[in-house]
Amino acid sequence: NTAVHYKGTKINIVDTPGHADFGGEVERILKMVNGVLLLVDAAEGPMPQTRFVLQKALELGHKVIVVVNKIDRLDARVEEVMDEVLELLLDLNATDEQFESPTLFCSARQGIASYSPNETGVNLDPLFDTIVNYIPAPEGDPDANTQVLISTIDYNEYVGRIGVGKVENGKIAVNQELTLLNHHDLDKRKKVKISKLYEFDGLNKVEVKEASIGSIVAISGIEDIHIGDTL
Repeated sequence: NTAVHYKGTKINIVDTPGHADFGGEVERILKMVNGVLLLVDAAEGPMPQTRFVLQKALELGHKVIVVVNKIDRLDARVEEVMDEVLELLLDLNATDEQFESPTLFCSARQGIASYSPNETGVNLDPLFDTIVNYIPAPEGDPDANTQVLISTIDYNEYVGRIGVGKVENGKIAVNQELTLLNHHDLDKRKKVKISKLYEFDGLNKVEVKEASIGSIVAISGIEDIHIGDTL
């Protein structure tokens, strides 16, 4: 998890494993997001695992931004790779809108993005502008009861287990008392208290007092928190 601030908007970025062996994790992570960047190597094109992850994203109805990366490679074959991506979208029964996804041309190493394979970018603004304008903001009811689904677990030797998830409804705050619903046994409910709350900023975790809809938070102080649990 990471987050960047761009022209007054906070963009949460969540990486997902590409491999089908991590199917459950891929689905959980895709449920945390409102859209995806489909990252494709300008020389290698879509890989077998690209199909798997893209299929999951399309099934969830996510908006897709195609990012052709490494356009500075000497063996780049940008036009062919774009055709391969379109074929893949067709194969996976993408909707008309998903099929007409915006495409950007990037070199992550040089930190540049452009709207056309024939123009050289100067920075990553085109990519961030496309994210802000094309991917919808999180939806939810700020006045509803708190609802956070735990999607991943982190661990720290000082505070123990850390649950990471997105605030779907309401808000979450330090010292708030909540009910932990067990993913495997919904009758198993436990009263818990939030002792520490973090948001992501860049590559760091930053302690916060409260967080609202769309925030991806890390929660410590709950010993037996597990993936799939709901607060």
